[in-house]
Amino acid sequence: MTLSTTIRNKIEEKSGTKIKSVSSVSGGCISSAYRITDENGNNYFLKCNPSPKDLFIKESNGLTELKKADLIRVPEVIDSNEEFLLTEFIASGSRSKNFFENFGRSFAQLHKYTGKKFGFYENNYIGSNPQLNMPDESEENDWVAFYFNKRILFQFKLAEKNGYAKKELIEGISFLEKNIHKIIGDSLEPPSLLHGDLWSGNYIIDENGNACLIDPAVYYGNREADLAMTKLFGGFSNEFYISYNDSYPLKEGYEYRENLYKLYHVLNHLNIFGTSYYSHVISLIKYYI
Repeated sequence: MTLSTTIRNKIEEKSGTKIKSVSSVSGGCISSAYRITDENGNNYFLKCNPSPKDLFIKESNGLTELKKADLIRVPEVIDSNEEFLLTEFIASGSRSKNFFENFGRSFAQLHKYTGKKFGFYENNYIGSNPQLNMPDESEENDWVAFYFNKRILFQFKLAEKNGYAKKELIEGISFLEKNIHKIIGDSLEPPSLLHGDLWSGNYIIDENGNACLIDPAVYYGNREADLAMTKLFGGFSNEFYISYNDSYPLKEGYEYRENLYKLYHVLNHLNIFGTSYYSHVISLIKYYI
């Protein structure tokens, strides 16, 4: 792979030496990813070809926000712009003996890091779709309103635009709008710092056998939303959830609220990947009808 002059110059400026080698690595379905090695033997992780253009800038800001909490490892951001994201390279390791127990405990501690209001100082992305994080004044301290308007309603309107809004979906969203306070209104807590898109593909195991968070969609919200995403596609053991709950007990009834938080992500998958996710969307809504 041949690096652009801009990227090559930036890396060499940061490292103080020349690039020795560039090799492709796994980096997700949206961008190209590479391991960069300089002449001093230092390694860097590089992502290129963003779509949308400001994707890497928003990802960089999310990683920086997670790093502020200093409670679970995230890659150190070296530089980012509309062309690339450059971070430290995290060498892969094997899971430590108590990997999921430690991960659950650390994730619980992350959620104890709180903000003054729901949302974030900027919008970002959930996959390749926009994620609206900037609350209206009435939503800053109202999680139910924020979640419905900025998560469920936004994705529904996108589904309408994409031609997926059949009668049962329209009626289902209308039902949720009228009943969402009954479903999640009793679980209100201060706004927790959320990864925003945590599934098994968005953490890696570092050289010490511990979890490292990558590819966030950061905002401040109800922590149950973060945990619900971890259950959509598997990859987390029972020890993760037991350890989490021992460290930061969830409010009674969180299992009932879980499907409403899953709905945001499944709607997003419907809007990105198409009708194969439609039946899952409807089943999550019907759970409450």
